Amino acid sequence: MLRRTLLSAGLAGGVALSALVAATAASAQEITLRVHQFLPPVSTVPADFIIPWAEKVTQESGGRLNVEVYSSMALGGTPTSLYDQAREGVVDIVWTVAGYTPGRFPISETFELPFMMSNGEATSRAAWRFHQEHMLEETADVHMLAVHVHGPGLFHMNAPAIERIEDVQGRTVRGPTRIATRLLETLGATAVGMPVPQVPESLSRNVIEGAVIPWEVTQVLRVPELVDTHTEFGGDRGLYTTFFFFAMNRETYEDLPEDLRAVIDANSGIEASGWAGRIQEAADAPGRAAAVARGNTIITIEGDELARWREAGQQVRDAWAQEMAGRGIDGAALIAAAEALIEEETNR
Repeated sequence: MLRRTLLSAGLAGGVALSALVAATAASAQEITLRVHQFLPPVSTVPADFIIPWAEKVTQESGGRLNVEVYSSMALGGTPTSLYDQAREGVVDIVWTVAGYTPGRFPISETFELPFMMSNGEATSRAAWRFHQEHMLEETADVHMLAVHVHGPGLFHMNAPAIERIEDVQGRTVRGPTRIATRLLETLGATAVGMPVPQVPESLSRNVIEGAVIPWEVTQVLRVPELVDTHTEFGGDRGLYTTFFFFAMNRETYEDLPEDLRAVIDANSGIEASGWAGRIQEAADAPGRAAAVARGNTIITIEGDELARWREAGQQVRDAWAQEMAGRGIDGAALIAAAEALIEEETNR
C-alpha cells in the first residue's frame, strides 16, 4: 500500500504535490515476477532461455521488474499443475508442457503429430504463428509469452536396439504427451505417460525400458548412463516433438504499467519462441556426443524402414483428425495449416 505524506493538508498546492509524489513512487516501485518451471537450472531451457530472459527483462525495465526464476518445482506442486499455477496467480509466469494435462489443449497437439516438425527454431516460429491464428481461445485464461518445441524426439532404450518397427512391440516406453503415447501404442509398445523429471528413476528401477525424448535433455537426466542404445530418424521431419507454453498470469500482465507491459511485449512472441526452439535443438549435439563418448549404440532409421514408420505415423494423424472432427474441430485443416507454416518458416 502506498503511503502518502501531505505537506500541508489545508493547501491545494500541497495536495497536488502529494499526489505527484505518490504517482511518481507508484511508477518507480519494483515489481517482482516469479517464474516457476520443472527442470534443474542447469538444463538447457532454464540456463539458455528462461534465466537470460529474466535478466533481459529486468535490465530493460531499469530494474523496476525483478524477475525471479524458481526451478525444479521449488514453489511446490507438480509439473502437471504449472499451467493452473499461472492461471490462478499462484505464480506469475510458468514454463510447462501443454500435453502434461492430456486432452486439455487439443489444438496444440497438431504440432506433436508424427513427422510434423522440421527443426526447433523454424517449427517454434511456426508454432507461435499457429497459436495466434488458432489457439487464442484455447489459452485465453493466461497471457502467452512464447510457445515452442524441442528438436526431433527419438528412442533411448536398453538393449536390444530399435532398428525396425517390430523391435518396439511389447517394450515399455515412456512418452511425454497423449500424442506421443498414442504413437507408441500404434507401434505396439506399452506406453507410459510421465513428465520428464520422472524418467531417470523410472529407468533405474526398470519401470520402463526406455523413453522418447530429444537428445537435448538426456545429459541432465543421465539417460546415456541408464540406457545403452539410441534410435534416430533420417529425413527432413522428426519422429515427434513436444509443445511448450511460456505463460503469464493474465491479471498480473494487465495490471502492469503500460511501459512495463511494453518491456514484456518486446520480449514475447515469435522471436522469443524461436529463441527457445533454437537453443533446445542446439543442445542436441552435446547430448548425442555424451552417448557416443560412453560407447552407446546409435541407430538411424532410413530408407524403406523409415517409410514404414511414416506410414504408422500417418495412422496416428488420421485417427487424431477423426477424433477432432468428433469434437467439432477441423483437425485436417489444422494439420494443413501447421504444415504450411512450418514449411514457410523452414524455408524463410
